[in-house]
Amino acid sequence: MARSAVQASRGVQVSKDPLEEPHLTIHTLGDEALRAPAKRISKVDESVRDLARDMLRSMYAAKGIGLAAPQVGVHKQLLVIDLDPENAAAAAMVLINPEIVCFGAAIETYEEGCLSIPGVYLNVVRPATVEVSYRDEMGRPQKVKADGLLARCIQHEMDHLEGVLFVDRVTDELSLNEGLLEKGFRRADVLSIR
Repeated sequence: MARSAVQASRGVQVSKDPLEEPHLTIHTLGDEALRAPAKRISKVDESVRDLARDMLRSMYAAKGIGLAAPQVGVHKQLLVIDLDPENAAAAAMVLINPEIVCFGAAIETYEEGCLSIPGVYLNVVRPATVEVSYRDEMGRPQKVKADGLLARCIQHEMDHLEGVLFVDRVTDELSLNEGLLEKGFRRADVLSIR
């Protein structure tokens, strides 16, 4: 059964059926586009909503749960997240100009992957909870307190806005080197931040 069009986030509607040829190309580790910081979006308009739709389509095609605009070569502070991409009724989140206003005290180690580093999954330590302020797809101010996978996904995608990739945060050098080598990525493209 085909998934029908869903309202991914009140003003952004897309089908979760993966496109064979999405409009946007996801850049991979080693591409300088991933290292440039993103700029704030000054006006939320239809062009921003169109970009969010195209990002969602590309994310679904790649079987991901989060995507940041710099990953598709657009240096704007825009994230899309859908923790339940198989559920046509589950709404995706569109976060414009997100800012973490509070980190929780607890930290957790959890395995992460990235559409820009396909096939590589490594443990990353991050705060377990965050509070984030952002604009939604209509430009309205929003705030969310997140924990678990949502908190991790938001932090992971927000790193992209600063030109940081999850592998930059990996502390287990042996696993990092093996994971990258196995999938044909270069260790020299990792900018460790510890």
